[in-house]
Amino acid sequence: MNRLDTLVDLIGRHAPADGSHETPMPGVKLLRASSPTMPMPVIYAPTLCLIAQGTKQAALGETTYRYDPAHFLVASVELPVMGSVIEASSSHPYLSLQLDLDSAELSDLAIRYPASAGEEVTSPAGLTLNRTTPALLDAAIRLVGLLDAPHDIDALAPLTIREILYRLLTGPDSSVVRHMAQADSRLNQIARAIVWIRAHFRGPCRIEHAAEVAGMSRSTFHLHFKAVTTMSPIEFRTQLRMQEARRLMVSDAADAASAGFQVGYESPSQFSRDYARIFGMPPARHASQTRGQITPRQAGY
Repeated sequence: MNRLDTLVDLIGRHAPADGSHETPMPGVKLLRASSPTMPMPVIYAPTLCLIAQGTKQAALGETTYRYDPAHFLVASVELPVMGSVIEASSSHPYLSLQLDLDSAELSDLAIRYPASAGEEVTSPAGLTLNRTTPALLDAAIRLVGLLDAPHDIDALAPLTIREILYRLLTGPDSSVVRHMAQADSRLNQIARAIVWIRAHFRGPCRIEHAAEVAGMSRSTFHLHFKAVTTMSPIEFRTQLRMQEARRLMVSDAADAASAGFQVGYESPSQFSRDYARIFGMPPARHASQTRGQITPRQAGY
């Protein structure tokens, strides 16, 4: 059995049903899907997604990221993404490991293992795809393998997670992870602004204030915000509003006018136009089409 087959076997046994499965290890989830899934809006927190089997697609603004067992995804800040499993079947289900990225742990590792002289630190990005290395795959196997030895989890899981973070920090595409580890980096300045926008997206949400939170001038803020998120701050706020409006209509059975008002729209027609632009159809029809198709267990895909 090769490395990848081992990881497929481990995740398959510990995630026996479709959906997102918590584990006894904080910040570690296993995911399974036995068929392709419809695109679903979700907020990606700072996370590593390592696929053992199948293929997934994440759309951030106008940019699409497709990843599989050969490529892992890193989300470096909180981002509104449309995610979908695009390759999966009952005989070969989509199986993946999701690990929350601890910025404090990354910072400690970055201090201990600084970038080598001459190593280029490129501009940060909110989502990045990287090639899965044998060393990272081995560490992931040992992490999930601890579920077969639960008495070892307390002692060994923190060490194995730290090794995975080390592999991310010292791997061939470590620039974004190093930005995450630097408290004063442009990436973390934008991350602070994103947290503020997420807390205030229902209101006027003055972009000048978000720039102040980031500690940047308005023009610099726009430039770096788009580099990280692929969107302008206003487009980002609109994505957040549409995701919440969709949740209100699908999960809480709110009507379109009420949902639009609750997420900050005064004009129902403007809300409908923005919603149709992002989701491809008017809000009421889209909610009716998707209501009942998404279960809570699917939310982690």
